[in-house]
Amino acid sequence: MGPVYIKQINIYPVKSTAGIVLKDSMVCDRGLQYDRFWMLIDEKNHFLSARKFNKMVLIQSQISKNNLTLSAPGMNNLSLPLLGFSGPRLYVQIWKDECSAVYCGKEAQDWFSNFLGTSARLVYMPSDSRRRVDPKYTDGQRPVSFVDGYPFLLISEASLADLNARLGTPLEMARFRPNLVIEGCQPYEEDTWKIIRVGAIRFQFVKPCSRCVITTIDPKTATAGKEPLRTLAAYRSNQGKVYFGQNLVHMEQGLISAGMPVEILS
Repeated sequence: MGPVYIKQINIYPVKSTAGIVLKDSMVCDRGLQYDRFWMLIDEKNHFLSARKFNKMVLIQSQISKNNLTLSAPGMNNLSLPLLGFSGPRLYVQIWKDECSAVYCGKEAQDWFSNFLGTSARLVYMPSDSRRRVDPKYTDGQRPVSFVDGYPFLLISEASLADLNARLGTPLEMARFRPNLVIEGCQPYEEDTWKIIRVGAIRFQFVKPCSRCVITTIDPKTATAGKEPLRTLAAYRSNQGKVYFGQNLVHMEQGLISAGMPVEILS
Protein backbone atom coordinates (compact mmCIF):
# COMPACT_ATOMS: atom_id res chain seq x y z
CA MET A 1 0.00 0.00 0.00
CA GLY A 2 1.27 3.45 -0.90
CA PRO A 3 0.77 6.63 1.08
CA VAL A 4 -2.80 7.54 1.99
CA TYR A 5 -3.79 11.14 1.29
CA ILE A 6 -6.72 13.51 0.93
CA LYS A 7 -7.79 13.52 -2.72
CA GLN A 8 -10.80 15.83 -2.46
CA ILE A 9 -12.57 18.12 0.01
CA ASN A 10 -16.27 18.86 -0.49
CA ILE A 11 -18.77 21.14 1.19
CA TYR A 12 -22.53 21.41 0.64
CA PRO A 13 -23.47 24.96 1.67
CA VAL A 14 -27.25 24.43 1.41
CA LYS A 15 -28.32 21.09 2.81
CA SER A 16 -29.37 18.53 0.14
CA THR A 17 -28.05 20.66 -2.76
CA ALA A 18 -24.95 20.15 -4.90
CA GLY A 19 -21.48 20.25 -3.40
CA ILE A 20 -18.43 22.41 -4.04
CA VAL A 21 -14.97 20.88 -4.51
CA LEU A 22 -12.33 22.82 -2.56
CA LYS A 23 -8.55 22.81 -2.64
CA ASP A 24 -8.50 23.58 1.07
CA SER A 25 -10.91 24.40 3.86
CA MET A 26 -10.94 25.54 7.45
CA VAL A 27 -12.15 23.00 9.98
CA CYS A 28 -14.12 25.08 12.48
CA ASP A 29 -16.06 24.09 15.58
CA ARG A 30 -18.97 22.69 13.55
CA GLY A 31 -16.95 21.00 10.82
CA LEU A 32 -15.86 22.36 7.44
CA GLN A 33 -16.53 26.07 7.10
CA TYR A 34 -19.86 26.80 5.34
CA ASP A 35 -20.79 23.10 5.13
CA ARG A 36 -24.58 22.92 5.59
CA PHE A 37 -24.69 26.38 7.14
CA TRP A 38 -27.93 26.92 5.16
CA MET A 39 -31.07 24.81 4.95
CA LEU A 40 -34.52 24.92 3.36
CA ILE A 41 -37.63 24.59 5.52
CA ASP A 42 -41.34 24.17 4.83
CA GLU A 43 -44.29 26.09 6.30
CA LYS A 44 -44.03 24.10 9.54
CA ASN A 45 -40.31 24.93 9.90
CA HIS A 46 -39.32 21.32 9.13
CA PHE A 47 -36.26 20.81 6.92
CA LEU A 48 -36.65 19.97 3.24
CA SER A 49 -34.62 17.15 1.74
CA ALA A 50 -33.72 15.82 -1.70
CA ARG A 51 -35.17 12.55 -0.43
CA LYS A 52 -38.55 14.08 -1.32
CA PHE A 53 -37.64 16.98 -3.61
CA ASN A 54 -35.15 15.44 -6.04
CA LYS A 55 -34.58 18.72 -7.89
CA MET A 56 -32.65 20.05 -4.90
CA VAL A 57 -29.55 18.21 -6.17
CA LEU A 58 -29.53 20.47 -9.26
CA ILE A 59 -29.03 23.63 -7.19
CA GLN A 60 -25.39 24.74 -7.40
CA SER A 61 -23.47 26.98 -5.01
CA GLN A 62 -20.45 29.23 -5.37
CA ILE A 63 -18.69 30.99 -2.52
CA SER A 64 -16.76 34.22 -2.97
CA LYS A 65 -15.23 36.50 -0.37
CA ASN A 66 -18.55 38.03 0.65
CA ASN A 67 -21.33 36.13 -1.07
CA LEU A 68 -23.03 32.79 -1.56
CA THR A 69 -24.29 32.60 -5.16
CA LEU A 70 -26.89 30.00 -6.07
CA SER A 71 -27.82 28.80 -9.54
CA ALA A 72 -30.32 26.30 -10.93
CA PRO A 73 -31.62 25.33 -14.39
CA GLY A 74 -33.95 27.99 -15.79
CA MET A 75 -33.32 30.40 -12.90
CA ASN A 76 -31.44 33.66 -12.63
CA ASN A 77 -28.61 33.51 -10.11
CA LEU A 78 -29.36 34.37 -6.50
CA SER A 79 -26.67 36.13 -4.47
CA LEU A 80 -26.74 36.21 -0.66
CA PRO A 81 -24.32 37.58 1.94
CA LEU A 82 -22.07 34.97 3.52
CA LEU A 83 -22.46 36.58 6.95
CA GLY A 84 -24.46 39.26 8.65
CA PHE A 85 -28.02 38.09 8.12
CA SER A 86 -30.46 40.37 9.94
CA GLY A 87 -33.69 38.45 9.41
CA PRO A 88 -36.02 37.20 12.13
CA ARG A 89 -35.11 34.19 14.24
CA LEU A 90 -36.98 30.92 13.81
CA TYR A 91 -36.87 27.58 15.57
CA VAL A 92 -36.40 24.92 12.91
CA GLN A 93 -36.62 21.17 13.07
CA ILE A 94 -34.05 18.82 11.56
CA TRP A 95 -34.76 15.17 12.32
CA LYS A 96 -35.34 15.08 16.10
CA ASP A 97 -33.40 18.29 16.77
CA GLU A 98 -34.75 21.80 17.12
CA CYS A 99 -32.44 24.80 16.89
CA SER A 100 -32.37 28.52 16.20
CA ALA A 101 -31.91 29.82 12.65
CA VAL A 102 -32.14 33.12 10.78
CA TYR A 103 -34.67 33.59 7.97
CA CYS A 104 -32.85 34.68 4.80
CA GLY A 105 -35.63 36.78 3.29
CA LYS A 106 -38.41 36.76 0.72
CA GLU A 107 -36.17 36.97 -2.34
CA ALA A 108 -34.51 33.68 -1.42
CA GLN A 109 -37.86 32.18 -0.43
CA ASP A 110 -39.40 33.04 -3.80
CA TRP A 111 -36.35 31.75 -5.70
CA PHE A 112 -36.31 28.34 -4.05
CA SER A 113 -40.10 28.01 -4.00
CA ASN A 114 -40.36 28.77 -7.71
CA PHE A 115 -37.67 26.26 -8.63
CA LEU A 116 -38.89 23.44 -6.40
CA GLY A 117 -42.63 24.03 -6.87
CA THR A 118 -43.26 24.02 -3.13
CA SER A 119 -43.06 26.46 -0.24
CA ALA A 120 -39.35 26.66 0.63
CA ARG A 121 -37.74 29.17 2.98
CA LEU A 122 -33.98 29.46 3.30
CA VAL A 123 -32.50 29.72 6.79
CA TYR A 124 -28.95 30.24 8.04
CA MET A 125 -27.38 28.86 11.22
CA PRO A 126 -25.82 31.76 13.17
CA SER A 127 -22.79 31.27 15.38
CA ASP A 128 -24.83 31.38 18.59
CA SER A 129 -27.24 28.64 17.52
CA ARG A 130 -26.79 25.47 19.56
CA ARG A 131 -27.25 22.12 17.87
CA ARG A 132 -25.26 19.16 19.15
CA VAL A 133 -23.85 16.11 17.41
CA ASP A 134 -25.92 12.92 17.60
CA PRO A 135 -25.22 11.62 21.15
CA LYS A 136 -25.82 7.96 20.28
CA TYR A 137 -22.19 7.36 19.31
CA THR A 138 -20.43 10.41 20.79
CA ASP A 139 -20.34 12.52 23.94
CA GLY A 140 -23.12 14.63 22.41
CA GLN A 141 -21.37 17.90 23.25
CA ARG A 142 -19.86 18.92 19.91
CA PRO A 143 -21.70 21.60 17.90
CA VAL A 144 -22.81 20.72 14.38
CA SER A 145 -24.40 22.54 11.47
CA PHE A 146 -27.46 21.29 9.54
CA VAL A 147 -25.74 17.96 8.77
CA ASP A 148 -27.79 14.81 9.32
CA GLY A 149 -25.86 13.81 12.42
CA TYR A 150 -22.08 14.16 12.21
CA PRO A 151 -19.72 16.84 10.87
CA PHE A 152 -17.72 14.64 8.46
CA LEU A 153 -18.30 11.82 5.99
CA LEU A 154 -15.22 10.07 4.60
CA ILE A 155 -15.09 7.62 1.67
CA SER A 156 -12.09 6.13 -0.13
CA GLU A 157 -11.69 6.02 -3.90
CA ALA A 158 -10.89 2.32 -3.54
CA SER A 159 -14.26 1.60 -1.93
CA LEU A 160 -16.08 3.36 -4.76
CA ALA A 161 -14.00 1.46 -7.34
CA ASP A 162 -14.98 -1.81 -5.68
CA LEU A 163 -18.66 -0.85 -5.75
CA ASN A 164 -18.43 0.28 -9.38
CA ALA A 165 -16.92 -3.08 -10.35
CA ARG A 166 -20.18 -4.64 -9.16
CA LEU A 167 -22.47 -2.18 -10.98
CA GLY A 168 -23.54 -2.24 -14.61
CA THR A 169 -23.02 1.52 -14.86
CA PRO A 170 -20.33 3.11 -12.68
CA LEU A 171 -21.32 6.00 -10.41
CA GLU A 172 -19.48 9.18 -9.51
CA MET A 173 -18.41 9.95 -5.96
CA ALA A 174 -20.85 12.91 -5.97
CA ARG A 175 -23.70 10.42 -5.42
CA PHE A 176 -22.44 9.76 -1.92
CA ARG A 177 -21.85 13.35 -0.81
CA PRO A 178 -18.61 12.87 1.18
CA ASN A 179 -16.69 15.71 2.80
CA LEU A 180 -13.36 13.90 2.56
CA VAL A 181 -12.33 11.61 -0.31
CA ILE A 182 -9.14 9.67 0.33
CA GLU A 183 -6.83 7.67 -1.91
CA GLY A 184 -4.06 5.15 -1.35
CA CYS A 185 -5.80 2.54 0.83
CA GLN A 186 -7.54 -0.76 0.14
CA PRO A 187 -11.33 -0.98 -0.46
CA TYR A 188 -13.24 -0.45 2.80
CA GLU A 189 -10.02 -0.15 4.78
CA GLU A 190 -11.50 3.01 6.27
CA ASP A 191 -14.01 0.75 8.07
CA THR A 192 -11.16 -0.47 10.30
CA TRP A 193 -9.71 2.89 11.34
CA LYS A 194 -10.45 4.58 14.65
CA ILE A 195 -8.38 7.79 14.60
CA ILE A 196 -6.52 9.49 11.75
CA ARG A 197 -4.53 12.71 11.56
CA VAL A 198 -4.51 15.17 8.66
CA GLY A 199 -2.05 17.99 9.25
CA ALA A 200 -2.57 19.08 12.86
CA ILE A 201 -6.13 17.74 13.06
CA ARG A 202 -7.18 14.37 14.41
CA PHE A 203 -10.43 12.79 13.28
CA GLN A 204 -12.26 10.12 15.24
CA PHE A 205 -14.34 7.53 13.40
CA VAL A 206 -17.69 7.20 15.18
CA LYS A 207 -19.88 4.98 12.99
CA PRO A 208 -20.44 3.64 9.47
CA CYS A 209 -22.74 5.87 7.41
CA SER A 210 -26.14 4.35 6.67
CA ARG A 211 -27.28 5.34 3.18
CA CYS A 212 -30.66 6.61 2.00
CA VAL A 213 -32.44 7.13 -1.30
CA ILE A 214 -30.45 10.31 -2.06
CA THR A 215 -27.69 8.01 -3.35
CA THR A 216 -30.11 6.77 -6.04
CA ILE A 217 -30.63 10.30 -7.44
CA ASP A 218 -28.46 11.27 -10.40
CA PRO A 219 -26.87 14.61 -9.38
CA LYS A 220 -26.81 15.76 -13.02
CA THR A 221 -30.42 14.99 -13.94
CA ALA A 222 -32.26 14.55 -10.60
CA THR A 223 -33.74 11.27 -11.87
CA ALA A 224 -33.89 8.41 -9.36
CA GLY A 225 -33.20 4.71 -9.88
CA LYS A 226 -32.52 1.63 -7.76
CA GLU A 227 -28.73 1.76 -7.67
CA PRO A 228 -26.48 1.77 -5.75
CA LEU A 229 -28.70 0.71 -2.84
CA ARG A 230 -29.75 -2.53 -4.51
CA THR A 231 -26.16 -3.67 -5.05
CA LEU A 232 -24.88 -2.36 -1.71
CA ALA A 233 -27.65 -4.24 0.09
CA ALA A 234 -26.17 -7.52 -1.16
CA TYR A 235 -22.86 -7.06 0.65
CA ARG A 236 -22.91 -3.90 2.81
CA SER A 237 -26.07 -4.32 4.89
CA ASN A 238 -26.64 -4.87 8.60
CA GLN A 239 -29.95 -5.02 10.47
CA GLY A 240 -31.86 -3.66 7.50
CA LYS A 241 -29.58 -0.70 6.79
CA VAL A 242 -27.05 -0.24 3.99
CA TYR A 243 -23.64 1.24 4.82
CA PHE A 244 -21.06 3.04 2.69
CA GLY A 245 -18.51 5.50 4.10
CA GLN A 246 -17.64 6.50 7.64
CA ASN A 247 -18.90 9.33 9.88
CA LEU A 248 -16.20 11.27 11.73
CA VAL A 249 -15.85 13.95 14.36
CA HIS A 250 -12.83 16.23 14.59
CA MET A 251 -10.69 16.76 17.67
CA GLU A 252 -8.95 20.00 16.65
CA GLN A 253 -9.55 22.96 14.33
CA GLY A 254 -7.38 24.31 11.53
CA LEU A 255 -6.69 24.16 7.80
CA ILE A 256 -6.77 21.02 5.68
CA SER A 257 -5.84 20.79 2.01
CA ALA A 258 -6.21 18.30 -0.83
CA GLY A 259 -2.99 16.32 -1.16
CA MET A 260 -2.29 16.22 2.57
CA PRO A 261 -1.15 12.83 3.88
CA VAL A 262 -3.48 10.83 6.11
CA GLU A 263 -1.79 9.27 9.12
CA ILE A 264 -3.63 6.27 10.60
CA LEU A 265 -3.13 6.54 14.37
CA SER A 266 -5.32 3.61 15.40
